[in-house]
Amino acid sequence: MSLFAPAGMDHLLPDPKNIAQWAHQVVWTDRMLETLLNNQVKGGKWHALFDKVYSELNLFDSACKVLDKKGAAGVDRQTVSDFAEQELREIQLLHEELREGRYRPSPVRRVWIPKPGSQDLRPLGIPTVRDRVVQTALVHVIEPILDHTFHERSFGFRRGRGCHDALRVVEEKLAAGYVYVVDADLKGYFDSIPKDRLLAMVNEQISDRRVLSLIKNYLDQSIMEELRTWTPESGVPQGAVLSPVLSNLYLNPLDHQMAESGFEMVRYADDFVILCRSQAEAEAALAMVRTWVEGAGLILHPEKTHIVDSREKSFSFLGYSFRGKYIFPRKKSHEKFIARIRELTPRKSGQSLTVTIQKINQMTRGWFGYFRHCYWPAYKGYDGLIRRRLRCQLLKRHRLNPNRQSRTQRWPNAYFTMQGLWSLQDAFIRFAQSCSY
Repeated sequence: MSLFAPAGMDHLLPDPKNIAQWAHQVVWTDRMLETLLNNQVKGGKWHALFDKVYSELNLFDSACKVLDKKGAAGVDRQTVSDFAEQELREIQLLHEELREGRYRPSPVRRVWIPKPGSQDLRPLGIPTVRDRVVQTALVHVIEPILDHTFHERSFGFRRGRGCHDALRVVEEKLAAGYVYVVDADLKGYFDSIPKDRLLAMVNEQISDRRVLSLIKNYLDQSIMEELRTWTPESGVPQGAVLSPVLSNLYLNPLDHQMAESGFEMVRYADDFVILCRSQAEAEAALAMVRTWVEGAGLILHPEKTHIVDSREKSFSFLGYSFRGKYIFPRKKSHEKFIARIRELTPRKSGQSLTVTIQKINQMTRGWFGYFRHCYWPAYKGYDGLIRRRLRCQLLKRHRLNPNRQSRTQRWPNAYFTMQGLWSLQDAFIRFAQSCSY
């Protein structure tokens, strides 16, 4: 049985093959959906879509989504609270500006955030609240059209799909003997997508000039960082509502080419692996990827792209490491967990034990929610680490001698259980039993 088999409420998620389940009803009528799903659009291109973008009802629903996410303010410093106070007026203004052709996106505010599991930073673009509302309305219109052409092995940023679905395919292929893995990495993918080629790909399916012009305006948005403003020659801004669907579109031809050539490729956004039965097959797959990537104006990372025999060496994908029959959190995920526990349990702390345990539980529940599929013996070790850190806090607080035996006797494991500490090991046992491993 697959470790990543759906469990619990997973069966209630939208069927990714049934666009009718998630297409925005304000935009997509039954007749439009029937035309899309049966590939009956005249000339193969959609037109007369722009009025659906500036529909006040679409803009209102889009504003609700943006306000619910409570993101940061853009270059105009308007917060979601500011927008909410004037919501009806803001929506009316956006409606009129779009309809009359007066709407222009503002520059994107750039900030730098840590990369998960790394000390490196990556750029994040923050559009204004108004621009996020319009982008969301635009996505409501174009996403079903573009998603309808996406390959089933593309899992990132798509309705009814997620990391565990991609990981399940990887696990199944490894078990079936596809043990030679092309572990590929696109260098600076989001920032290197050629804008003209991307817009041409959108034009292959959508002919509405005003929709294409709006997309082009977003691709040509300038970036503001501190006192400097410039317009990138390539790329889609990370953090923009529109970027996920456009980034998937640009790699869609690679998905189809690899599948048509008989290769088992699994992709989540710009992260993908190709699973093969032999070294020769893996080399052929990598050569094909190199050719396609070069022709698409992208770059494969020379140090992070390689072929791995998973029986002898591990490879990482979406935070997990695979080696032989073993699946476990990759090294960076493990180190990030340890660092976070240490951050939550400093020896000198002004917080009560109850508050500390609440914060730890929140962190470990979220971590386990993603990594619960590991068949891995370290949960007990994690639990022990957390209890040791808490005992050190208590020793410091009560000014006691740090003798290991005495502190364990004074605060046994059962004591922390009574205080509400959530156990990773117990959670994994319950999860494993529910899955009948």
